[in-house]
Amino acid sequence: MRTESKNNNPNKLSLKYSESFEDSKHIKLSGQYDLFIGGKWVKAKKYFDTINPANEEILAKVAYANEKDVDAAVNSAEKAYNKVWKNLSPKARGKYIFRIARILQEKAREFSIIESMDVGKPIKESKSFDIPTAVSHFFYYAGWADKLEYACHGKEPKSIGVVGQIVPWNFPLLIATWKIAPALACGNTIVIKPSKTTPLTLYKLAEIIQEAEIPEGVVNIISGDGFTGSCIVKHPKVKKIAFTGSTDVGKYIMRTIADTDKKLTLELGGKAANIVFEDASIDDAVEGIIKGIYFNQGEVCCAGSRLLVQESIKDTLIKKLENRINNLIVGNPLNKNTDVGAINSEEQLDTINELIKSGVDEGATLFQSKCKLPNKGYWCRPSLFSNVAQSHRIANEEIFGPVLAVLTFRTPDEAVEKANNTCYGLSAGIWTDKGSKALKIMRKIKAGVIWTNTFNKFSPASPFGGYKESGFGREGGIQGIKEYLM
Repeated sequence: MRTESKNNNPNKLSLKYSESFEDSKHIKLSGQYDLFIGGKWVKAKKYFDTINPANEEILAKVAYANEKDVDAAVNSAEKAYNKVWKNLSPKARGKYIFRIARILQEKAREFSIIESMDVGKPIKESKSFDIPTAVSHFFYYAGWADKLEYACHGKEPKSIGVVGQIVPWNFPLLIATWKIAPALACGNTIVIKPSKTTPLTLYKLAEIIQEAEIPEGVVNIISGDGFTGSCIVKHPKVKKIAFTGSTDVGKYIMRTIADTDKKLTLELGGKAANIVFEDASIDDAVEGIIKGIYFNQGEVCCAGSRLLVQESIKDTLIKKLENRINNLIVGNPLNKNTDVGAINSEEQLDTINELIKSGVDEGATLFQSKCKLPNKGYWCRPSLFSNVAQSHRIANEEIFGPVLAVLTFRTPDEAVEKANNTCYGLSAGIWTDKGSKALKIMRKIKAGVIWTNTFNKFSPASPFGGYKESGFGREGGIQGIKEYLM
């Protein structure tokens, strides 16, 4: 419901949306989650709390996997690989993956609410993007299971064995799906670790794996911190590592496995340039920019955190952006009207605030939403910096929060030069009315994914990945299949 009220300006109406909360009373969360190893729940020696970042309340206690637990999970995966999974017909493997997809589809609402509670993201995003996209990836790769020879160009497809997968906290279920689905379709078995702050939807996925009667040990889910992840990386029986997370950890993994024959896929940080030319549709660009940086609180590796705008339209575009930012609803993630939810952790909020302070200290002009923030939880106002220089930290470092840095350019060549002036190369966006211009600019930008007149669009049939310090390898599409074959 939307109500209208008059403000101090008699010619201007302000809109207020009535709160509409997604009911979470029917959600079934255990008070404690054990490790999921060999198709069974295994108790750990140590547990930690996972909290709701919107109110700082404890959601559940979660098992912490030590080195022995990692070893047990890897041995279970190896046993399942040798005795069951690699010997199944491709069609049979595909049927199992289809089962997971259908059950997850049936439980989409439950998973959406849990994801919003554990991550802090708005319920409208988890319901319309995270869970449906995860489901579509399972369906997509289930269809690939008996067609692998078409991905191998005539060669006989051969699975790798046990794969170790480590996923971040911003899209825990979705990014896990990007890794689990193709790995299973190719005949591999899995040991996967969610982030310490967002493990719940993966443990709920374990319940689906049991319900789908996936053979014991094919998928093992263990939680913990960086030490747990390093144990997976170092384990001699793990034949491939797929990691999504920070560039620093990606570099550590590369160094760790440098003297082994492990395969590796890395999807790391980003500092995407969203380029707006003067011939673009300004209103469409504004909506694309907002989606590009404030979607999921800006906690997105491919977020359009650098806005490159042609000088002739800078003032107009910034004014429209400021008006749009002031209309963003910040608050309870379970409110269906919320646009920007809670930051995932206090540690991440501190990082964001430190970089915002650096932007002010270095001379950039800060604009923030005038919204009222809740008293409890981890919150950051949607922020926009203008008068940003290339040397500023906010123009170079990945902030991973709702902070946009605006730079200007005069010519297409200058736009390309500034877009490529980064150690990252994950994504970019181009806004122009000229298709030929978009294609010409696209060829010059060093980024793995480039959107034109849109942003943050994903398909299971389309590969995703980066260049330079944004990593290597691809997830999604036929390219995602090849990453899990010898």
